[in-house]
Amino acid sequence: QVQLRESGGGLVQAGDSLRLSCAASGRTLSMYTMGWFRQAPGKEREFVAAIDWSASRTNYADSVKGRFTISRDNAQNTMYLQMNSLKPEDTAVYYCVSDSGPPRATTKYDYWGQGTQVTVSS
Repeated sequence: QVQLRESGGGLVQAGDSLRLSCAASGRTLSMYTMGWFRQAPGKEREFVAAIDWSASRTNYADSVKGRFTISRDNAQNTMYLQMNSLKPEDTAVYYCVSDSGPPRATTKYDYWGQGTQVTVSS
């Protein structure tokens, strides 16, 4: 069983930066894809970014390309999402995901964290 715990969310102003972390426990995830989804109030959950186990492949939603960077530290079993130039429309609960498949935009990941709130004020 895998447990994922997000941290780093908060309230920031438009244009600010924030870094989210996702710590994994219960199993070594060095061979697993990891990723981020987000869900804003009244909206469906949407893909943000994903990274394969070796960090050689990444996948980003068009809405965050050039502003967000996903990375991972397999030695620490931790994944990160560096978010720059934040916009009010980035406000959402951000979820960490993981499984053994490739980095992809589908919501069908095996493991999900509880989420961390990111609020961007204008």
